[in-house]
Amino acid sequence: MSTPLAPSLHIPRHIAIVMDGNGRWAKKRHLPRLAGHKQGVEALLQSVTSCHDLGVGALTVFAFSSENWKRPQEEVSGLLELMGLALGRETPRLQAKGVRMHFIGERQGLSDRLLKVFEKSERETAGGQAMDFNICFNYGGRWDMAQAAAQVAAQGLPLNPENIDRHMALAHVPDPDLLIRTGGETRISNFLLWQAAYSELYFSDKLWPEFDHSALLEAIEDFNRRERRFGKTSEQLSS
Repeated sequence: MSTPLAPSLHIPRHIAIVMDGNGRWAKKRHLPRLAGHKQGVEALLQSVTSCHDLGVGALTVFAFSSENWKRPQEEVSGLLELMGLALGRETPRLQAKGVRMHFIGERQGLSDRLLKVFEKSERETAGGQAMDFNICFNYGGRWDMAQAAAQVAAQGLPLNPENIDRHMALAHVPDPDLLIRTGGETRISNFLLWQAAYSELYFSDKLWPEFDHSALLEAIEDFNRRERRFGKTSEQLSS
């Protein structure tokens, strides 16, 4: 079932989301943290559907940071299992919608089982043209800039912004227009440090499992009230 559209809104080409608050959602309900992550997966699937139906060209989510390995082993194992189950269940549906999946992050050190799941989902959705869905897993913005700079240096190219930009992990999509963080925190936590240079930032007090289609529309409505100058003056934009 399609979500209702908002025809009067200017829809961002690329939305990025830091999905924060799963653990606190579970704690408020006296549930284990993994229950919050399960509900977070459902919120993510709703956001994918909403973005697709609204005509967003690319959705990028911070699923698992390179720092998340420091969490309790039981929680990390549960997250990895959830990821595998959700991908196995949802990849055919996303493929049918024309969603193309990309897994962004450091793959070295990940289990063969998880890598096979990632590669299968990417392969099966490779023909999608409706929306790029980037899942940042074992990702960090500093890692992304370092790996891009290393590639540029290895090719003997000048170390300038243009060449680094072409070697960033999200070079296949435009930079995010709108970066959303849920959970009430007002930082971006090593997410898309390079790509978010001119992104509009939106911080929601909603915990991630509570972030639904209406909350997404509120973020887009707020985005529509921003004046994106990219270094110019308001007068230059209106002339």
